[in-house]
Amino acid sequence: MYSKFQQFLQSELTEIKNGGLWKNEREITSPQSADINVKGEKVLNFCANNYLGLSNHPRLIAAAKKAMDERGYGMSSVRFICGTQDLHKKLENAIAGFFGTEDSILYASCFDANGGVFEPLLTEKDAIISDALNHASIIDGVRLCKAQRFRYNNADMEDLEKQLQAAKDCRFKLIVTDGVFSMDGNVAPLDKIHALAEQYDAIVMVDESHSAGVVGKTGRGTTEQFDLRGKIEIISGTLGKSFGGAVGGFITGKREVIDLLRQRSRPYLFSNSLPPMVVAAGMETFKLLAENNDLQNRLHQNTEYFIKNMIFEGFDIKPTESAICAVMLYDAMLSQQMAAKLQEEGIYVTGFYYPVVPKGQARIRVQLSAAHTQEQLEQAIKAFVKIGKELGVVR
Repeated sequence: MYSKFQQFLQSELTEIKNGGLWKNEREITSPQSADINVKGEKVLNFCANNYLGLSNHPRLIAAAKKAMDERGYGMSSVRFICGTQDLHKKLENAIAGFFGTEDSILYASCFDANGGVFEPLLTEKDAIISDALNHASIIDGVRLCKAQRFRYNNADMEDLEKQLQAAKDCRFKLIVTDGVFSMDGNVAPLDKIHALAEQYDAIVMVDESHSAGVVGKTGRGTTEQFDLRGKIEIISGTLGKSFGGAVGGFITGKREVIDLLRQRSRPYLFSNSLPPMVVAAGMETFKLLAENNDLQNRLHQNTEYFIKNMIFEGFDIKPTESAICAVMLYDAMLSQQMAAKLQEEGIYVTGFYYPVVPKGQARIRVQLSAAHTQEQLEQAIKAFVKIGKELGVVR
């Protein structure tokens, strides 16, 4: 039987390659940082989610090492059986404190968190109204739930209102949106979403994965930016981006929501607990961020400088309010070609194309970090201009 299946798989793989959609993985031989080693060459890294530059921070490394010495390597169990340490509870409290919520629950990843949040809370009597550009983890989580599904155009409040009206006969209505949309970098208009939710008696969930640590005066995310701290019922997020760049996700929000997830959320109930070293490093992250706002300020300065200069040089940049800068190229092969040539210039970026983004919307997504220096930003801009002119992207 496998021979027939093998032929099918080979055909699918060939089609991906011929379509210019093949994804190559480049090996890094150094810690994650603003500069990294790839195939023995030092390059500047502009495609990691390391927004605050904490992935290789000495305080996080020290906290992880100490936890391994004191609490061991792994938990070998799920939370409710034999897998909850005091460290887990302390990190959950720290997350709630950071976002101004009532309680939190940890998951192995934010993909798991989003995959496990809808099904325990909603039934076929209810409605989920989801932004069209929400992350794949939200889409998959919605599919696992029996609630009725409605979708509105990205950040389109007129369309959201239409979907709320269409769902008027449902028992409960949940609006779910990314805080920052990872491919474009735009911020969801959470203030308007919240106003519509109040008008139509709905609750709101926001995924702060790409906005926490980035958006808002002190990096508390979109709820801070729109003065909605404590008013959004459900927030999901990750420890894998701004908060140290390792693994681990969470849901934080209203206490009753968290309590029910502890009882019924399958990814939580049937996945091993986060290892002590990850939890301890996460706790150290929130301690560090509570001390001052230096990292967020530096990130905002770096982002403003890079985007302003890229637009000045003639690049087509998606409007953004985050640390994500989408350099639009529209052609999948061109995005790969440009990324490869930029790496030769010492700039490490990745071309994004279908199915990660819609067909005809290929781009290079540049992600800024507080760890980048002024000189590194200037080097990247010069490289973009050089290769952009070679490939006819800019004049």
